[in-house]
Amino acid sequence: MKRSEILDTAKEYVTKDRASQHGDAENNLNGIARGWDWWMSVRQEGEFSAMDVAVMMTILKITRASSNPSNSDNFIDACGYMSLAGECA
Repeated sequence: MKRSEILDTAKEYVTKDRASQHGDAENNLNGIARGWDWWMSVRQEGEFSAMDVAVMMTILKITRASSNPSNSDNFIDACGYMSLAGECA
């Protein structure tokens, strides 16, 4: 894929209405930030580990699920990320 195609696709994704699928973008990002802050305060360790990233991606999916519980992709992805976190731990 050429860079112009990547940029065109990215523009398409970020400019169309995704609120019906993921909820309001700013609310979602604020919720994800609160979840990630919480996780890092619980962990109280310096650098992010692979397990931390997998758990934090789970938090992202949980936040999205709270905005749109009918999108089963969020639940499936959250399970996948937690399985990866467990394997990394």
